[in-house]
Amino acid sequence: MTLRVPPGRAGRMWLRHRLATARRGIDLLDRKLRILRQERQRLVLRAERTGEEWHAACREADEWALRACLLGGRRAVRLASAGGEPAEVRIDWVDAMGTSYPDEVTVTPPAPRPDAPVPGTAALVRARETAQAALEAAVRHAAALEAARIVTAEVAATSRRIHALRDRFVPRMERALADLELAIDETERTDGARVRRVLKSGGQP
Repeated sequence: MTLRVPPGRAGRMWLRHRLATARRGIDLLDRKLRILRQERQRLVLRAERTGEEWHAACREADEWALRACLLGGRRAVRLASAGGEPAEVRIDWVDAMGTSYPDEVTVTPPAPRPDAPVPGTAALVRARETAQAALEAAVRHAAALEAARIVTAEVAATSRRIHALRDRFVPRMERALADLELAIDETERTDGARVRRVLKSGGQP
């Protein structure tokens, strides 16, 4: 893309202003990048922790589901879970340096049906509780993974912006400014020489 710089001193002021703005932008982006990298590290660790919690909750839910089947039969498990309403999930989002991502999640299990059969065994009650706990752990892990993905993507995008400014835009502006200042100096020397010739010739150009 051709750089359209105003001629003369106006162009010099324009380039200096653009350079100052770009350097301030790089400083702000550097600060944003440092904060986002710290946040990414925290979110990645949280995703790892919630993943471990989810796998542990799934194992416990599987164990209690098996016990409930062995003690009450598969039919009792099917009756206890048939026709249930879906759980309700609420996700709260937070913002870090202009980047929004999921943070806290709340899982509300469905209310028991009025005509739901009474659990035949304590294992069936525990199986339902551990299944709900596994669901909550899965939702927390999914939110943590998405938060880590969003912030990681923003870290990469911010790094690209910094490199584009620092490695391409600023050097291009600096070269344009150096060329323009050289041209201004040459014009001023030429004008000065012309003025001196006019003065020596008694005011005749």
